[in-house]
Amino acid sequence: MSGKRPQGKRQVAPLGFWDSASGWLIAEARLLQNLTAGGALAFWPSLAHAQVLTEIGPPYNTVEVIQAAIVIGAVGSALFCAIYLIRERARMASHIQTLKAELRDTNAAFMRAESLVNLRDQRIVVWSDADEKPRLLGSLPAESGAPEDRAHFLAFGRWLTPRSAGAIDHAAAGLREHGRSFDLMVETQKGAPIEVQGRKNATHAFMRFVSLSETQRSQARLTLDNQRLSSDMENVMGLLAGVEMPVWIRGSDGRLRWVNQAYARAVEIESPQMALAESAELFGTTAREDMMRHHAREPLFSGPVTTVVGGDRHVFKVTEASGDGASVGLAIDATKLEAVREQQVRMSRSHADTLDQLTTAVATFDAKQKLRFYNQAFQKLWQLDANFLDSAPDNTLLLDRLRSEGKIAEQPEWRRWKETILSTYRAVEPQEHSWHLPDRRTIRVVANPQPDGGVTWVYENLTQMIDLERDLTTAVKVQGETLDNLAEGVILFGVDGRIRLFNPAFLRLWGLTDGEAVANLHIAELRARCDRAAVDSPWPEFVEAVTGFNDERRDLHGNAAMKNGSVVRYAVIHLPNGQVMMTFVDVTDSVNVERALKDKNDALRRADQIKNRFLQHVSYELRSPLTNIIGFTELLTLTGADPLTARQQEYVGHIGTSSSILLTVVNDILDLATVDAGVMQLEIADMSIDRMIGAAAETVADRLEESQVTLRVDVEEAPEVMRGDENRIRQVLANLLANAANFAPPKSIVSLTCRRVDAGVEFIVHDDGPGMPQEMVDQIFEPFESRTNGGRRRGAGLGLAIVSSFVQLHGGTVRVATAAGKGTTVTCFFPDDAPVPPSGLKEAAE
Repeated sequence: MSGKRPQGKRQVAPLGFWDSASGWLIAEARLLQNLTAGGALAFWPSLAHAQVLTEIGPPYNTVEVIQAAIVIGAVGSALFCAIYLIRERARMASHIQTLKAELRDTNAAFMRAESLVNLRDQRIVVWSDADEKPRLLGSLPAESGAPEDRAHFLAFGRWLTPRSAGAIDHAAAGLREHGRSFDLMVETQKGAPIEVQGRKNATHAFMRFVSLSETQRSQARLTLDNQRLSSDMENVMGLLAGVEMPVWIRGSDGRLRWVNQAYARAVEIESPQMALAESAELFGTTAREDMMRHHAREPLFSGPVTTVVGGDRHVFKVTEASGDGASVGLAIDATKLEAVREQQVRMSRSHADTLDQLTTAVATFDAKQKLRFYNQAFQKLWQLDANFLDSAPDNTLLLDRLRSEGKIAEQPEWRRWKETILSTYRAVEPQEHSWHLPDRRTIRVVANPQPDGGVTWVYENLTQMIDLERDLTTAVKVQGETLDNLAEGVILFGVDGRIRLFNPAFLRLWGLTDGEAVANLHIAELRARCDRAAVDSPWPEFVEAVTGFNDERRDLHGNAAMKNGSVVRYAVIHLPNGQVMMTFVDVTDSVNVERALKDKNDALRRADQIKNRFLQHVSYELRSPLTNIIGFTELLTLTGADPLTARQQEYVGHIGTSSSILLTVVNDILDLATVDAGVMQLEIADMSIDRMIGAAAETVADRLEESQVTLRVDVEEAPEVMRGDENRIRQVLANLLANAANFAPPKSIVSLTCRRVDAGVEFIVHDDGPGMPQEMVDQIFEPFESRTNGGRRRGAGLGLAIVSSFVQLHGGTVRVATAAGKGTTVTCFFPDDAPVPPSGLKEAAE
């Protein structure tokens, strides 16, 4: 461990310094491998060499040995990399020379190909893959009609015919997607034929357009024509095979050469081939011979032919064309068409009859704008002559005539307005216009285009509807204002039990705020808010009336006492549309007044009853003594009694007269009491008018004589007999005559006239007294109303009251005509049909 090399050991040379060249290279290669491998293990061989050197070399320390190994490894690696790079450079230079030679050859080949491709008679479209845009090479002559612009050229539909463009698009799609090659002959829109070839290899798809020479063009045109004819023939035959009408082709020998499936069905054979094999004819021999004879004159035959199909006779419209001995024909089954046409005619006639009954004006114009139909409302609306309308005028002429006659409003630009109206014939959707006529009518005009090009015009008079809408709007506004200003509370509920409308008075009466009663609020919720305002709430009945399902919808009426002391009268009214309206009125004052009136009425009734009982009692109590007084007075005046002095006789006379007057007053009071009590019973019978008037005149004879008044009776126009209560009518006349004698001036005449009038008899009493003012006329028939204006004596005021009562009991009337200074005329009318008093009533008191 002294650092000296151990003795006795064999010295080994370092691995990195072999004499042999090959051994050097291998060692350096290993060293390079270790250096390039990276990490601590890459230096493991060098460390091994250092360990050997340490063991066998001179006395170097470990650090120096490691440093020497690293230097030797780095120099060896750099030398090896330099040798490797020199060799690679030589190889790459040789490869580049080879590539340059190949590039020169490729450019030469490309130039040759470019010169061949960029010719003036061809253009190539190249696709490298499915997603890349195509590349165009070459060009086509301008006279061919092919555009030079890339985008325009690839839009084949712009410069090729539609048929050719469709064929190119289809072929190009098949080429790119499936690799199908093609050769086509297409035609430009200028009529130039172009040959198109499509090919595809492993990486590219090519489509080459080649312009043809004149000879090739002629051949190409023939090819195109052949293709077109073949295609058209194929399309026509396919169409004829599929149409639902029999079609046939005959040869020059007249035999069938081809028929379609409809022909086979018509002759009741399964297939067209079997029909040809059997030579099945659709029409009879006579019909075919007629068609052949017609072809001898004209090549085209068209006309109806009758035959039997499926056991039923059908009418076919046959069209057959003949040429070069062959012929082709088709048959249209017109049986259903004729039936439909007849049905359409009947339907049109029915529609015309229906439209003719409408109040809305309707007119139909055809595609040529000729009038073909109009109803009576149309003629009535415009007041046009029927001959003019029947002449089928066109729409323009109709508008001009309406304008010239002032039946439509003048337009600022008449021509433009008319063009706008007539543009309906070119429209698809219906159009609507509003015409304001000079006579203040408003017409709604609807123009409905028809499939055949015509137009149906509908003229609806909206004047009444507009007026009604205006009136309705005004009525709604007035109603709203009225409801809002009513003192009566109103609320309306719908059929669903929700509020439709209400007024402020309703809120006020029930003590609600604006937020507590709103539209669409259910009555059940409103009830909870209104119950608190009433003492005994009627809202449960309201809820049942609004939401109940009773078979009978009955209205409700009543009063509700409120907690604030007021009284509300309510009414629940069911409306015809299922809604329910409620009204509420504050009747507090009315109820109080009604209560007061009831109390007062009860008091008056009791007072009247007391008065009647008093009058009856007094009358009965007075009449008996008066009767005795009158009897004894008459007894004293008799000659058989003790003679009386003149003064005594005068006193007895006054006693008798006063007693009689008092008895009359008592009787009158009793009669009035009987009438007021409703127990007066009339004795209706036939009576002599002369006798009854004589009795009444005798009753007042003394009064007339005392007043120096003459009575004049006129019964010339009176009937002999009338129906009534003779005693009561005599009493009426006696009171009237006594009243007239009281007011008539001395030595005047009081007239009593009786005459027959319509449905009754009139008694007229006239006096020449002072009359009375008009304000007194209404009071003269009141009991105990006595007047003294010009009268000789003041009575109890019962005479005219009794007159009025007895006349009314007979169903008659009393009229008074008077004026100051012109006398008084009283007219009593007694009808022929005097009422019969009800049975069971007690007779009036005697």
